[in-house]
Amino acid sequence: MARKSTVQHGSRGGRGSGQAPLRRLDGQAPFRRASYEPDAGDAWAEEDDRGRAARRRPGWSGGGGRWLVWIGRTILWAVLIVILINGVTALVARYTESPSAPVGQIVQPEAGFPTVAGTAFAEQFAAAYLNFDSTRPAEREARLAPFLPAGADRQFGWDGTGKLVAGAFEAYDVDVRDAKNAVITIVVQSASQRYLLSVPVHYSGTGFVVADRPGLLPAPAVAALPQQEDVDRDVATESELTGQLDGFFRAYGGTDAVALQRYLAQGVSLKGFEGALELDRLQQVVVPVGGPTREINATVVWRVRGAGTTSGGAGQGTSKLTQSYRLTVEQQGDKWFVKDIRGTSRSAG
Repeated sequence: MARKSTVQHGSRGGRGSGQAPLRRLDGQAPFRRASYEPDAGDAWAEEDDRGRAARRRPGWSGGGGRWLVWIGRTILWAVLIVILINGVTALVARYTESPSAPVGQIVQPEAGFPTVAGTAFAEQFAAAYLNFDSTRPAEREARLAPFLPAGADRQFGWDGTGKLVAGAFEAYDVDVRDAKNAVITIVVQSASQRYLLSVPVHYSGTGFVVADRPGLLPAPAVAALPQQEDVDRDVATESELTGQLDGFFRAYGGTDAVALQRYLAQGVSLKGFEGALELDRLQQVVVPVGGPTREINATVVWRVRGAGTTSGGAGQGTSKLTQSYRLTVEQQGDKWFVKDIRGTSRSAG
């Protein structure tokens, strides 16, 4: 015979809900309903309640702190990028710069044959090579020795006869073949003739040597000067300026600085020759038509003081030298004054 269950089913409400407690089949104390209701002394419950309240509390959630973090990260990345760029630049510079030269080695701003130093070497060689005298062969031999390779002919092609005097040695051209070799051409003058001397020069890295015998060549011919255009001349102003310029050049070559200042435009200061030259005559004045400020040409004949002087002082100032000048003159009132003087590009007239 089946036994009727004594378990009552009903709502599972909490304490104070008016429901009867559940009974056990074995007659023991009834079950206590499973529920958790913290009392006033439960700290864990209080903390949990406060946490839930904080999560429900409205207001600012601390987003500004995250912005500070992002700003810090940005600054850190910028610093790292700058350090990386500087490091790469330093490495590139280290591997691309020219290695420093040992002590005594000629340093050039760019890789290749050192043209400046090589040209100086060739000029000195040319001076020793193109001056010889059969009465003093040992002197030439000694002067050539620092330029020649070991075992070379001590006179380097000269047979020991005759005499040659040359001067005015200047660089004319440099034909660089490679970093170690070049042909350097020097222009020279002997009496009334001008020549070119081509010198093959080898560079060892620490010094130079003449690699082979040089070659003497004729200098280029004198250029033809083109026909000069006629100038529309202001004859009246030329006549007026002739007397003014005569006084100016006398003061310009003399020692009286106060007298020189009288011929200069306002605010202009010029240094004269302080007695080294003396005006012989004003040979020509060419004044083009124009306004109150003009560019004019003047040809003067100077007496050079001290030229042709003998031991007793006779003959002083007898040598004459004709020269041309270009002047800027300015009319102030009814007179003309000098603003500037320089060498002329080409005489007019």
